[in-house]
Amino acid sequence: MILTLVAMLSMTTAFAEGENTNAVANVEAYKMDININKLADALNLGDDQKEAVENIHHVFSTEMTYAAQYGNADRDAMVKNAINTDVKRMSRVLNAEQMKKYLMLLNITIYNRGLNK
Repeated sequence: MILTLVAMLSMTTAFAEGENTNAVANVEAYKMDININKLADALNLGDDQKEAVENIHHVFSTEMTYAAQYGNADRDAMVKNAINTDVKRMSRVLNAEQMKKYLMLLNITIYNRGLNK
């Protein structure tokens, strides 16, 4: 009887631990922290562009962090809105070639994090 109780307790603990790990992994997927210097190098940004991109990305990152805290239906809409707003703002700062490369990087990031629903 004691062994059964210990086994059940162990299974419950393992299950709860797995749930917590999934929740943390889910929230981590929405963190959009990046190295702006590397992005600036990849996109060949000028100083003014770099500053603007950094500000735009900060807003995008904040919106994605907020989205992670909501339920699935609200979260999906918030993520879509954050991405669309980010792309619209970036298109005002980047030239066509830079924008093409930025969209490629953004799409890869969204896909790798499993946010492409």
